[in-house]
Amino acid sequence: MRRVLIGVAIAALIAGTGACGSSGDGGGGTDSNGVDQVKVGVIPIVDVAPIYLGQQKGFFSNRKINLTMESGQGGAAIVPGVVSGQFQFGFSNFTSLLIAQTKDVPIKAVSAGVSSVGEQGKDFGGVVVNANSPIKTAADLAGKKISVNTLKNIGDTTVRESVRKAGGDPSKINFVEMPFPNAPAALAGGQVDASWLVEPQLSEAKAAGARLVASNFVDAAPNLSVAAYFTSTKLQGEDADLVKRFTEAINESLAYADAHPDEVRAVLGTYTKIDEKTRAAMILPKWPAEINEASVQTLADLGAKDGIFDGKTPDLAKLLP
Repeated sequence: MRRVLIGVAIAALIAGTGACGSSGDGGGGTDSNGVDQVKVGVIPIVDVAPIYLGQQKGFFSNRKINLTMESGQGGAAIVPGVVSGQFQFGFSNFTSLLIAQTKDVPIKAVSAGVSSVGEQGKDFGGVVVNANSPIKTAADLAGKKISVNTLKNIGDTTVRESVRKAGGDPSKINFVEMPFPNAPAALAGGQVDASWLVEPQLSEAKAAGARLVASNFVDAAPNLSVAAYFTSTKLQGEDADLVKRFTEAINESLAYADAHPDEVRAVLGTYTKIDEKTRAAMILPKWPAEINEASVQTLADLGAKDGIFDGKTPDLAKLLP
């Protein structure tokens, strides 16, 4: 459904309805004290903890930015919101951004967002099966039904790579679109054979007895850059100073979050419904300030192999900072 949404929204934007401004309730503008009112489209998951922590620590207000976060359904929904001016900045996984770039959507990444831990069996995302499942390795996922939160996106592309590397046939996987919060119960109830999950649902499933069979981000690329913060090229051209200040603030936030995991777990309680026990147990991602460009190129190559770019080749130079 979200892939349909981004396709429809992008088509409208390219047709000329995507003027970027501060009309309606989209935020934007500068108040009488010279403070920029900035709205950021985010997803209420672990990945975006640094921006909330940075807001608490004053990293944005120190740069005359009054930050407001607004939850979107996912990167596919946030991209059109940024281009239309509903948000000044947004957070999205790189595959959604690469899809948008191949459709000539006027966006530009400004900073890293979140990264894989890079350790097999110890990443913040992975594919799990029930404890009594006959599936023992990623190769066994071929021919099985696997839930992902969005079809033809970073989940199924990286899971296919896990299966491919393990010697299985990735073309035989039956992917089922399902929101992360619904997946652990669906797995336990036998509606799917396996689920690709990220935290906190990954820890939730493990606590219920699920068994990890693949660390798909790790299989895709070493220290995979999973997502980024981005803006519209229009805002970048019209207010380069705001983009510069936002980028400095988010980079400071990423570095702080990476160095203070206990504060990350605490701030999660302010914008998610993750209980304290789960927050303490789950694996946190990494938040490097630099985008691993080689890993983004790998995502582009895998996406092209899987046919999610409709025959076009992503231009990383146009997308990356």
